Amino acid sequence: MTTGTTKDATPSPVLRNLQFSPIKEGEEQYVVLWDPTGLSAEKLVLPLNYFFIIQHFDGEHSLQDITGLYLKRFGEFLMPDKVERLVADLDAKLFLEGPRFEDAKQQAASAYRDAPSRPAAFAGKSYETDGVKLRKQIDGFFTSKEGPDFKPSENKGKPIKGLVAPTFDLKQAGPIYAWAYKELQDAQQPDTYVVFGTAHAGLEHLYAVTDKDFDTPLGSVEADQAIISRLRAVVPDCFVEDRAHQAEHAIEFQLPFLQTVAGSSKPFTIVPVLCSFSAASLSDPSVRQQVDRFVDALREVLSTSEKSICLIAAGELAHLGMRYGDSAPPTDFSFHRSMQYDLEMLKFVEELKPEEFAGYIQKERDQRRISGFSPIYTLLRVIQAEKGQVLRYDRGITDQYNSTVTFASMSFF
Repeated sequence: MTTGTTKDATPSPVLRNLQFSPIKEGEEQYVVLWDPTGLSAEKLVLPLNYFFIIQHFDGEHSLQDITGLYLKRFGEFLMPDKVERLVADLDAKLFLEGPRFEDAKQQAASAYRDAPSRPAAFAGKSYETDGVKLRKQIDGFFTSKEGPDFKPSENKGKPIKGLVAPTFDLKQAGPIYAWAYKELQDAQQPDTYVVFGTAHAGLEHLYAVTDKDFDTPLGSVEADQAIISRLRAVVPDCFVEDRAHQAEHAIEFQLPFLQTVAGSSKPFTIVPVLCSFSAASLSDPSVRQQVDRFVDALREVLSTSEKSICLIAAGELAHLGMRYGDSAPPTDFSFHRSMQYDLEMLKFVEELKPEEFAGYIQKERDQRRISGFSPIYTLLRVIQAEKGQVLRYDRGITDQYNSTVTFASMSFF
């Protein structure tokens, strides 16, 4: 296990960028941790006092420091062997930075590159694994009472330029996806979809492109090798983290809709792009430079393609509640206030104003944690459209504490 060191050279473990959620069993409260990259399939349930301990696994605190902080916080001495066992358990689960994690990461990257395609990672979990049942499930999202009606779109027959769609679990948010894909269904459909998805686990290089075809229960979705090859020649560093696609659901959740809506009328290809940067980070010149470089390269590559293109941004909006770092569950008032802020923010997206969209989030210091910022911002920088429109807005509940995620469907013509 590689750890940081403090001034007394005592090992200082470093926890990876994991996701966590509070859970309650009876009167007892716990926190469950998991790896959003999918490198580790393990989950770990910790009591709150142990969650306090691992919050100090930051490379700055030695185990001795942590036992002292524990004594001060809980008024009892923490036996060193308990902390050591916790460290060993986390390391075995690949939850800590270190040689074990690095070896596993390299092996996983090699295995992904050697694989013939990207398998459907969430079939049977978030949507039906049988093709016939999946098609019926997707159709049901369109016909449900929350789904779009059968009235033709006002843009029927026009070339569609882009969509914004959720990445929330299909079983809950499927009808909201359907509002966006109904516009595609009625439109003049393109040859290729550039799908920008939120990389929920984060990315060092801000963007990750893969050249893998994506398998789904409805068949294989082909990656556009011509466009991807030209993009690789200009921004090769955006292919370094292609394994991030393996466990990320943002793009996968769009594909059954594309196959059902677009695939029934003509063949299509995709360019799968994961994105991960915040509005605040754009004030960092190095981040801005990386984003500009990728955006300029993609625009140039797409402009030289003879194919018609539609851009899709797959991402969510606000994240409210204890699961996301708030001190208390959201109230009806706080949700409705956030809804007002979301719709104000999305006005800039409708008006195709990427910097004003970023500025709105920067002004509120991203207190509502807009996780879909990077794919939506990238779409706005690349798209060639006249206008956007919010079609539907909703929210999903993610835990026992009413933690809330908001999302919207949009179209661009």
